[in-house]
Amino acid sequence: MLKRFFYAALIVAVVCAAAALWLTRPGKVDPAEFAALSGDAEAGEDVYWAAGCASCHADKSDETRTLLSGGYHIVSDFGTFISPNVSTDPDHGIGTWTLEQFANAMLHGRTPSGAHYFPAFPFGSYTRMEPQDVADLWAFLQTLPPSDVPSEPHDVGFPFNVRLAVGGWKLLFFNDDWVGPAETDQMARGRYLVEAMGHCAECHTPRNALGGLDTARWMAGAPNPSGQGKIPGLTPAQLNWSEADIAYYLETGFTPDFDSAGGGMASVVQNLSHLPAEDREAIAAYIKALPAAE
Repeated sequence: MLKRFFYAALIVAVVCAAAALWLTRPGKVDPAEFAALSGDAEAGEDVYWAAGCASCHADKSDETRTLLSGGYHIVSDFGTFISPNVSTDPDHGIGTWTLEQFANAMLHGRTPSGAHYFPAFPFGSYTRMEPQDVADLWAFLQTLPPSDVPSEPHDVGFPFNVRLAVGGWKLLFFNDDWVGPAETDQMARGRYLVEAMGHCAECHTPRNALGGLDTARWMAGAPNPSGQGKIPGLTPAQLNWSEADIAYYLETGFTPDFDSAGGGMASVVQNLSHLPAEDREAIAAYIKALPAAE
């Protein structure tokens, strides 16, 4: 009787484990959809700057910010994640990847081998990107130089270094829902730039104990993961700048009270200064329309 019970329990455990693995497996794009897309490198350059790729992946010594050696340290409550080499180098970068593999990484947080990326890579925001923008970004990346700098391993301890566990995290928090307002075409463009490509919420929105974004306090500011100060909120109660003030800041880094952007935001301004003025104005319109946080 006990033996029969043991085997029955074992079978149930195996079935449950298999079901859990199936439910938390990495998603993937439709190969046919991306096979039909042709990327435009010129358009992809705007996507590159809007998506902030240089902030985490550009070599510190490269003034053009297009040598993507990686090495940027992303400090978090779960450990320190180190951005990888994503240059065109075939050995140390992503030079052997296909567009489909790149799209799987951007939109689903899936590695070429079918594992999960850690959400320090902001696929939780990028998942909202249009497939054509992903294809254009890929085309632009192909024009950039290779780097033979090896990627560094993350400094993350158990259990947070278990990639299988990311599947459970995705089940809880990973979706492509929009959060902010889009009452006009300009606001909709701003929302796309902020919530998808710019992944601004990754820093400006607080997180829960498991690292998921607290959307009830969208853009309300968050503790700085480095432990130094706080990342400011952008809701109306916290930011009283005009749309023109915000757009000018995103272009130049100068605030209305004659201060200037510092820390990680200085890098963001460097990125956004490459965009057309109407994109920075769209971001400003979106920010000014944000509702008050709970």
